[in-house]
Amino acid sequence: MASLGVWMMAFISLCSLNVSALLQRLQHPVKADGSLSLVVIGDWGRKGTYNQSEVAAQMGRVAEKLNIDFVISTGDNFYDDGLTGVDDPAFEFSFSKVYTAKSLQKQWYNVLGNHDYRGDVEAQLNPILQKIDPRWICKRSYIVDTEIAEFFFVDTTPFVDKYFLEPKDHKYDWRGVLPRERYLSKLLKDLEIALKGSSANWKIVVGHHTIRSIGHHGDTQELINQLLPILEANDVDLYINGHDHCLEHIISTSSKIQFLTSGGGSKAWKGDIDKNRKDGTKFYYDGQGFMSLELEQTNAKVVYYDIFGNALHVVNLSKALRSVYDM
Repeated sequence: MASLGVWMMAFISLCSLNVSALLQRLQHPVKADGSLSLVVIGDWGRKGTYNQSEVAAQMGRVAEKLNIDFVISTGDNFYDDGLTGVDDPAFEFSFSKVYTAKSLQKQWYNVLGNHDYRGDVEAQLNPILQKIDPRWICKRSYIVDTEIAEFFFVDTTPFVDKYFLEPKDHKYDWRGVLPRERYLSKLLKDLEIALKGSSANWKIVVGHHTIRSIGHHGDTQELINQLLPILEANDVDLYINGHDHCLEHIISTSSKIQFLTSGGGSKAWKGDIDKNRKDGTKFYYDGQGFMSLELEQTNAKVVYYDIFGNALHVVNLSKALRSVYDM
C-alpha cells in the first residue's frame, strides 16, 4: 500500500492537467502490450453487509486473473447518506476493510451517486481520504486518459430534477453545484469540448445514473434529454453506470452506444424489472455482482459476474482504429 501511495501521489502531481482549463485530466498507463483491464462496481458501501463482502471477494479473484490496472466505482459509495466527514469510520468499514484483496490494491476512480450527495460531499472529494487509503480518487467530473481509451467521469446527480423539487425527507449537499443551471451548462459544454477533442480509439463515459434501464429506476429522462445527444454526436462507445441495483446490458437503437449497468455491489432488488420496455436489452440480472472490462486497440470484452464468480453474460466488441479524419 505504501508503494501505491507514493506512485499515486507522484503520478497525479506530474500528470494532472486541464483540458483547455476545463475537465481535469488524469493519466493512467496501460500494460506493456498496450492493453488495459479493469473491474467495475457500483452501489456498494454498506460496511460489508448485503453480500458486499462476498462480491468483493469474487472481484478480487477476477481482478487477479485479469491483472487489472484499476477499478471504477459507479457511485453510491456510502449508504445510506454518504459520509459525515473525512473522519467518518464508514470510509474504512465500507471501503478499506472490505476490498482487501491484493489484486484490488490499485487506483479506484469514483463518481458520486445520489446517496453520496445526502452526506458531506466535500469529504468524499477531499484529498485527505487519500492519506487514509491512497487508492481513493473521487472528483465530480474528470477524465482518465489511458492512451487507447479515455474515460469521461460525469457527475450525474445534479441533472435529476426530483432531488431538487421533491427531496422528501432527504437533505442534499449542493455546495459547489448551485446555481444549478450554470453548473450543468458548464459541465455539458466542457464534456462536449473534451469528447470532440478526443483521439482515443475508445470513448467511455461513466456516470452514476442510468440512461437506459429496465430496472427499478428505469431511464433517466434528464440524461436522455441533455447528456445523451452529446454522447451520440461524439461517437461514445460505452456508457457505464450504477444506480439500478442490478447488472444490465442494453444496446442503443439509434447509435452505437452500449449501455452497461454495474450496480450490484451490495443490496439488490429481486424481481424489480419492467418487462414492457425490453427494446435493445441483451442482458438483465436482478442480483448482486460486478463487471469486468478488457480493452485492446480494436477489441473490447465485457463480462458480468454474479456473487459466486460465475460469468453470466459476455459482450465482445470490435472496431477499426480511429482515424485523425474522424475527429
